Formats: sequence, C-alpha cells, structure tokens
Amino acid sequence: MPTASGRGCQTASQVGLARMFVLSGYDAFLGFLLISAAVPVLALVANKLLSPKSRMGERKLTYESGMEPIGGAWIQFNIRYYMFALVFVIFDVETVFLYPWAVAFHRLGLLAFIEALVFIAILVVALAYAWRKGALEWS
Repeated sequence: MPTASGRGCQTASQVGLARMFVLSGYDAFLGFLLISAAVPVLALVANKLLSPKSRMGERKLTYESGMEPIGGAWIQFNIRYYMFALVFVIFDVETVFLYPWAVAFHRLGLLAFIEALVFIAILVVALAYAWRKGALEWS
C-alpha cells in the first residue's frame, strides 16, 4: 500500500532508521564535542600516571627554589586589578561576538547592523562607567 508520498510501504525499522539520522549534518560537531570532552580527561589521567609520586622534603614547600617562604600566601589585591580585568573581558567579549558578525555582514542586512550598533552602544556605556569609576587609571 503506497504512502501519501508515493514511495511505497515502509517498515518500522526503516522509519526508526530515518528518525535516528535526522541530524546527520551534525556528525562533525558530535566528533568535535567528543574530542573536546576527551582532551581534558586524558590530560588529567596522563598527569596522574606520569607525575612523580614522591612528596618529600622541598616538594612540600610552596616554592621549590630552596628558599623558605616568608609570610602567608593570602594577600589582598587592590580592586583596580579586578576592574582592569573586567574591562578587558568586556572588550574581549565584544571581539568574540563582533568578528563572526563582520564576516557574515553582507548576508545579514540592515536589522543585524542596527542590532550590532545597539550592542556596541551598550559596551560604550559600560566603558564610560568603568572610565568614570577610575578603572582605567593605573596609578
């Protein structure tokens, strides 16, 4: 008995097989995802297997230079370091999002251009706020 598409009768296994490969275009993505998940695991396992097991003497020191550490390791950093890092992250994120947009600009149209202008305006407001708070002054 033919189906509505006129291809004939399909068995249940053929329908299941067709459903299983609905996302066939994502094979490379799945491979990349599996490899990217395996790399950190392999690095940790290799570290555990290959690292020296001895924790005697100077290996227990904070610094292995042979000098005794003076004072505690917990010190308080100035907030300007963190503010400077946040400003860097803002512009790093801007680059990450605007580069693909610039590559595909000719296909996106006017609406995407306006959305990019809004995005840049938000980042300019963040920069003005950081500038006003003194995050860019390294004194």
